[in-house]
Amino acid sequence: MNDMPPTSILGAFSEEQVSRLTGLSLGQLRGWNRRGFIRPEFRISDNPRKPFSYIYSFKDLLKLRVLNQLRNVHGVQMAELERVERALAHMGDEKWTSQKLWVGNRKVVFEEPESRRKREVASKQFVAEIALEVVTSDARRDIELMNRRNGGQVGHITRKKFVHSSEPVFAGTRIPVTAVTGFLSAGYEPGEIIDRFPSLEVADIDAARHWQAEAA
Repeated sequence: MNDMPPTSILGAFSEEQVSRLTGLSLGQLRGWNRRGFIRPEFRISDNPRKPFSYIYSFKDLLKLRVLNQLRNVHGVQMAELERVERALAHMGDEKWTSQKLWVGNRKVVFEEPESRRKREVASKQFVAEIALEVVTSDARRDIELMNRRNGGQVGHITRKKFVHSSEPVFAGTRIPVTAVTGFLSAGYEPGEIIDRFPSLEVADIDAARHWQAEAA
């Protein structure tokens, strides 16, 4: 697991944000992380109780949206998902995000490139086609809706009871200021930070820098 993200990442998301954007419960996300099935790409803190201690990438988000469809909508059992993970391990995350998938009798099915026939991944048995539309194309739209803020909130830091243990957050968001100051301390430029937190603006980064200086 990486400690800090590369510049090519399209967004950075907390467990809570991923839960909202995928439909998976926090319990499922944390359980999958503990058992090593699907782990967030980045770890910022060794304290799992600290907000944004784990950060999911946009690639993680797409993968988890697919898995939510398979597990929670179409009832595919965890044992089957784990068998698929092992059988297609050579494909990395591409198996979940770059192919059109189907479900047949609660088994994950994909189309063989050579024969164009559908077969179960784990058992390798060919099956009758039952189409499953795995939706990932609207992920960006959902993120944009989640990130919308009132213009007057930009550049302001606030504390709210019961939001991240009353830690300072950027107004109109649930992003802790410490999540941004960590990137600032690591030498990241404002534009690079905004790439990871699309709901923030330059004024928010400036506010975080001022808050960091006062705290010091």
